[in-house]
Amino acid sequence: MKMKPFNTMATAALAMSLFLAGCSENTGGNSKDNKETASPVSVKPTDYTFDTAGNMFAYAEFELSGEPLVEGLGLDLDILDPKKVDQPAKFDYTAGIEAYEYSEEAMYEVVEKSGLGLHLMNGPVIQKMAQKENKKPEEVLGERCYKLADSVGYPQEEIFSNMYPTMIEYASGDPHYAQKVATGEYAPGEDGAYVPEYQVNFESLRWDRSRMEKVLSPAAYGGTFLKQALWAGDFMGGFHTVDKDEELAGETMKDDADKNIRLGVSSADGMQGVILTEEIWNKINYIHQSLFYQSAKEQLGKAGLGSEYDPAKGLVYLPHATEVTEGGNEAAPNAESLNVTDKRSVLNDQWMMLWPSAEFFGMTDQRADNKNTPPSFRALFDGEPFAAAPKENTDSDPKNDVLSDDAFSANRDVMLHIFKNLDAMHFNNNKGTFVTEHDGVTQGNKVDVFEAGYTIESLRIFQRAIDGLPVGYASGEAAKGLETEEGKRALELIRKQADFIMTEMTNESGLVSESYTIGKGKEGSETLKAQLGAIRGLNAAFLATGDEKYRDAARKLYAAMDEKLWDKKANAYETAKGEMKYDPETAGAVAAVYRVALNNLSNASGDDAVKSLDKETIVSRYTDFFDTVIDGPTLEEGMQTSEFWDTGDFYKKGDKTQNTDGDNVPQIQAGHGKYGISPVLVPVEVKKK
Repeated sequence: MKMKPFNTMATAALAMSLFLAGCSENTGGNSKDNKETASPVSVKPTDYTFDTAGNMFAYAEFELSGEPLVEGLGLDLDILDPKKVDQPAKFDYTAGIEAYEYSEEAMYEVVEKSGLGLHLMNGPVIQKMAQKENKKPEEVLGERCYKLADSVGYPQEEIFSNMYPTMIEYASGDPHYAQKVATGEYAPGEDGAYVPEYQVNFESLRWDRSRMEKVLSPAAYGGTFLKQALWAGDFMGGFHTVDKDEELAGETMKDDADKNIRLGVSSADGMQGVILTEEIWNKINYIHQSLFYQSAKEQLGKAGLGSEYDPAKGLVYLPHATEVTEGGNEAAPNAESLNVTDKRSVLNDQWMMLWPSAEFFGMTDQRADNKNTPPSFRALFDGEPFAAAPKENTDSDPKNDVLSDDAFSANRDVMLHIFKNLDAMHFNNNKGTFVTEHDGVTQGNKVDVFEAGYTIESLRIFQRAIDGLPVGYASGEAAKGLETEEGKRALELIRKQADFIMTEMTNESGLVSESYTIGKGKEGSETLKAQLGAIRGLNAAFLATGDEKYRDAARKLYAAMDEKLWDKKANAYETAKGEMKYDPETAGAVAAVYRVALNNLSNASGDDAVKSLDKETIVSRYTDFFDTVIDGPTLEEGMQTSEFWDTGDFYKKGDKTQNTDGDNVPQIQAGHGKYGISPVLVPVEVKKK
């Protein structure tokens, strides 16, 4: 369902047609059952620090467990409506509206509104353009936005004002707004409803820069990259007509030569898509040019050609933490200096960068041998509005590759460095498993099953991308691949790691241990997070290899998890023995496991049927989990701190509830602080009353 989030600065009449038409159906009363007195649990936030990596990871999984999931299960997305709570069914609304739109809006908070990072004006591509044209970077960025708008048929005068587009994002921050949010009327609507000023002018949505952790961590900027890549791929995965704004699949990469056809699945979504792509293009070049640690020189530097990189000749990798000293314009700061404060290569960082770089590779892929790239993606990178790759980088001979700052080439180099480093620095060939860290000299000996499982999933997406198979929302589809050497090695790593989880980390209880020390064996508890990571990895191994033994193992583990960890009174899983403490990473993995259970693990013909893997049971678990843990039992509880119109909370004149859809998630200005709080996830503890 295309919510047209960008098209809000048109006339009042148009704005209301996009946002508020018909919202009088909801009068502000409780549209969901009032759970404040009925809930058997409390779900209190335990910390309000915004963890960029955890949030962006969770929201990526929410996204994939949203519209793509319900559409794949047969729902017509056109019947979803944020005004019609729990319709056409509770699960459809929870997944297709709440999970999906929470995911989208949180991304915009980070990359367009909060200021949590370095400004896009300082991106390498923008700076290069400014130097070439002898103009100020801010002038070039403004002109670039107009050019991008033209490419998708979006009116220049309707672009949001006071955006803070990020070039790269910081590790954490305080999501409370630093000033009063501008909730006054921008445009009137029917029955007292209106579009608030903050929806079109982002100036009042900034976070406090003094409370930001100004550190560049691959998991944080990689997690954000994942969100950007998934949404950009969705928004730019087609063309649309200018006169009727109707989506077209596209037949050739020249379709937009027709003046009535523009890039993007719609004008509004196209505008967001090209902005996200512009941010990624600058981010990936910044990473390529500035954030790789040269182990021989013990300093930051550039990545070289990914096809030529050999870790055995000297490690060049992304370190865990690089501190930023800001300089320049306070409203659009740059990095005056960078200082590596933790030079370790951490497995979580590496797979959190491999996954999005693989997604973006699938979007930018211009290789002549790959016949699976959609024509709309080829059109996007044909020179206008984004640079095309040199022919040397798109032929079948890696020996003639050249350095280039176009999106495909720069991202390819980064992706191949990460893949080769995962293999060389983190994979223990003797045991057949990935370890959690490498200090730049010596490989560690600790295995974390959650990280190992998600490394399998990231390798699965990498293998699909490098072999020219569909990624993004289509990452489960079958197609003929290129069978590259890198793809073959990825499949080998996937098999070995999945086998290790099955043989070395599974206990008699049917659950897995959370960790393993090479030379000692299994350690730690049978935590919820461990089970989730293992299920995710085993399912990925099944999808990548087609080997049913991995599906069987994932089904058994899911059944054991549901039997032993689900608390029927609380309607939530125990995260560890006797406690239910949820952070964003765990919440995202829960949503992901419900998705793969519905799509791949649920009872089918030939299976020994298990009650917990009936689709009806999984759907019930999904909605119970969101009601209890994500939305919470009261306005002051739950992981999702706030929301606005696209999940049903419209603004109305005279409303004093600041919660017009009557659920347990407040409007952004009303939640958890003096001036309110961004719509993000915070950790909570679930306690039975």
